[in-house]
Amino acid sequence: MIFKNDLLLRTIAGEKVERPPVWLMRQAGRILPQYRALRSQLRDFKELVETPDKAAEVTIQPIDELDVDAAIIFSDILVIPDAMGLPYEMVEKVGPSFPNTINTAEDVRKLKTGQSVADDLGYVYEAIEETVKRLDGRVPLIGFCGAPWTLLAYMVEGKGSKTFSKAKGMLYADPKLAHELLQKITDALIAYLKLQIKSGVRVVQVFDSWAGLLPPVHYQSFSMPYLKQICNAIDEVPITVFAKGAWFALKDISQLDCKTVGLDWTTDPLFAREQMTSPKILQGNLDPCQLYGQPEDIRQKTEEMIRTFGHGHIVNLGHGVYPDTPLENVRTFVNTVKNFTY
Repeated sequence: MIFKNDLLLRTIAGEKVERPPVWLMRQAGRILPQYRALRSQLRDFKELVETPDKAAEVTIQPIDELDVDAAIIFSDILVIPDAMGLPYEMVEKVGPSFPNTINTAEDVRKLKTGQSVADDLGYVYEAIEETVKRLDGRVPLIGFCGAPWTLLAYMVEGKGSKTFSKAKGMLYADPKLAHELLQKITDALIAYLKLQIKSGVRVVQVFDSWAGLLPPVHYQSFSMPYLKQICNAIDEVPITVFAKGAWFALKDISQLDCKTVGLDWTTDPLFAREQMTSPKILQGNLDPCQLYGQPEDIRQKTEEMIRTFGHGHIVNLGHGVYPDTPLENVRTFVNTVKNFTY
């Protein structure tokens, strides 16, 4: 497919571009009034995720509203545990909740894995196909999944947590079981990403949202080997690895077979460049809270960030845009990037 706007793909390919591309994590969501209107018509968040035509509609909303350089499919990282046999609920104003959690070897044994998990997520692929059809080449579509450690954290903890002490406890108390669970998750993720790619995504991102909770030695043991498996298995499209809080692992992440490394707002771009032992595109990393500031400050800080990163940079926030962020401030951020020239 020939894209009307291929800036993201050209940047990832290492081409010298006129300006950096820009998109936002969680760009499809509550910052947009049209999203809130559609969401109010449905039972809950999961219904939106599992209804392909609605998921496609909200995926495209930020392209229409903000004119960003990429779409990212509206879904959730927890569809994988759900398909593995561990259903979740999305509780309004609370977050994800698992009625059952993983505690024993028998719990892990019962979980599905591999292709059978991926095959049960047809609604995601339908949403991707519908989105690609409606976009009609305007911008490329990004697919995604959660990283194995991050998914384990939810499956063992059963909910969001500041510490994920129960999940981390498994790594100390029963590392063998943790590795068995991580491998099952990894096998499912590889099959899942391949079907996303077959359905039409042109880039995939792996979100290791809870990477920063692990000590470096545990990140080496319980995350890196599984990220490496995923990166080695996916060769059809470029991969972005976003390990939030894992500044200590950037050198190792740079050795993965991925094209792009995502950075959170706590990581200095120059430090990140120094850690890259092989050429990588860097993505990020404005503090999402900067978008609560005055428009002139947003413009100034965004331009400073772009200059600091230099070429080989995809502009994004250091995490997802917060739902109460003023839409006009998001627009200021995006337009600042679109008006920038190297």
